[in-house]
Order: sequence, then structure tokens, then C-alpha cells
Amino acid sequence: MPILTDADVRDYHDAGFVLSRGFYTKPEIDVLYRGAKADSELDKRSFGRADGEGGVVRLSLWNQPGDGVYGMFARCERIVRSCEKLLGGEVYHYHSKMILKDAKVGGAWAWHQDYGYWYQNGVLQPLLASVFIAVDPCTKRNGCLQVLRNSHHCGRIHHVLTGDQAGADREHVEALRQRPEQFPLEYVEMEPGDALFFHANLLHRSDQNTSDDPRWSMICCYNAARNDPYKDSHHPRYTPLKVVPDAAILEVGVKRFADGGDVAWLEDRKDHSARALDATEAEPDA
Repeated sequence: MPILTDADVRDYHDAGFVLSRGFYTKPEIDVLYRGAKADSELDKRSFGRADGEGGVVRLSLWNQPGDGVYGMFARCERIVRSCEKLLGGEVYHYHSKMILKDAKVGGAWAWHQDYGYWYQNGVLQPLLASVFIAVDPCTKRNGCLQVLRNSHHCGRIHHVLTGDQAGADREHVEALRQRPEQFPLEYVEMEPGDALFFHANLLHRSDQNTSDDPRWSMICCYNAARNDPYKDSHHPRYTPLKVVPDAAILEVGVKRFADGGDVAWLEDRKDHSARALDATEAEPDA
């Protein structure tokens, strides 16, 4: 599959996001699907976060991509070169996470910007991009991602605690919602293998999953190398990224479905990013 085109890059900077259909092939996403669903470490290392609406979302996070299936997705040329085009130069892996929005019980995520949190980590500029990879189909019924188009142009918005999540200031978000001609709400429905690239200041959220279908997704986050944080935090400072050929996904996939011990899991009892101590420390998700 090709990397993002110049037109895709323009759309990203104009709207705050770009959706690439079929970014990963069916055989490739099948490897990720089977690996994630069968990965006992992923399940064991997951933790829940209350949404303030009576629901809970499970997720697992890790900083270093590793040499297994998860790492091949995050390190393959296709995704890394695309993010380099979006951010205008070398990037490194900031962290990845698997969102386990299970059927009937998967909670919501409040309106937020990723940079609303990452700013607290000593990252001086919003030169970061997230790539949301659909593992299951993402629909309105099972809580697909919602975005406010063009909202990244508003800059970083103050975030406050909602349940266990830090969400963007509600009054500010509501003011944007009252201007749908400028900031239209879009439901990003996706098929497995689709990838949504979005800006660190794009406002996004998702509803609870009240359907019979799970909505699992993997999100890979990248920071520009020239945007190296000025202080240490629970996510890494600049670490050169070892890019692998796209073919590595299937090459590794036939050997093993999950990379378990190859990734440095972030655990609730070890890392404050796994729990919301206050609005400045909560980790963003979708």
C-alpha cells in the first residue's frame, strides 16, 4: 500500500484529519485481529477508565513498539513515512495503545484533544499525530470515533476531569458545537484495516458501545523528532525509530500472533498515565 498522498496531507492540515480506507490489507489486519483477541498479556495488562456516564473503557498502553506484530504495524514504512509527511520530518514512536471497547459494556470518551494532555509532558508544540487503526468495524452503534472538523485550528483548549477522564472544557466545546458550519461534527465509520490520521489538537470523542459488536482499535502515536520534550515523563523523549519494510507485518504474523513481552507495558500500579490522578495526568484515548 502507498503512503499518504500530497492531497491527503493537505486534507489533514485543512480539516485536522484524513481517513485512509484499506490502509492495511485484509491479510495484515487479520494478523492484528487474531493477535490482539488471543493475547492474554494484552488482556491482563488492560485497565478500565470510568467515563462519567456509568460506563468503563478498557485499554492497554506501551511506549516501545517491540519486534512483534504490534511493533510491525507501528514501525512499518507505510505508517512512519506517512506521519513524516504530515509532520514535516523525522518522527519517533511516542506510544501505542489498544482500545478494548467491548460489546454492551464499552464506555464513552469525553471530547478531548490529545495535546491537551501531552502538553503536560514537556512537549512544546502540537507536532504529534495519532493513527487510529480499526481492528473491528467501527459504527455509530458500537461507538465509532466522532470528530469536530477544523477544531485543531482553535489551538489547545483547557481540560478538566470528567469521571476518570480529562475532557476539554465543556463550555468551549459547546460554543464550537453551536457553529456547525465552521466545525461540523462527523462520525468516522470505519472497516477493519482503515486508518484515521488525526492532529494532536483535533477535538474527538466516542459514545458508549450499546451494541452486540465489540469495537477494538489500535492507536499509534508519533512525535516529531525536532519536538523532543524538554523534560522526562511517562512517555519517551526522542528515541530513533527502527523502520521496517511493510512486508514485515505478515512475516512476523506467520510466526506469532502477539508480541506480549516485546513491548514495555504501562501498568496502573507503575505509571500515572494509566489512571487519572488529575486533569493534567490523564491519558487521552478515543
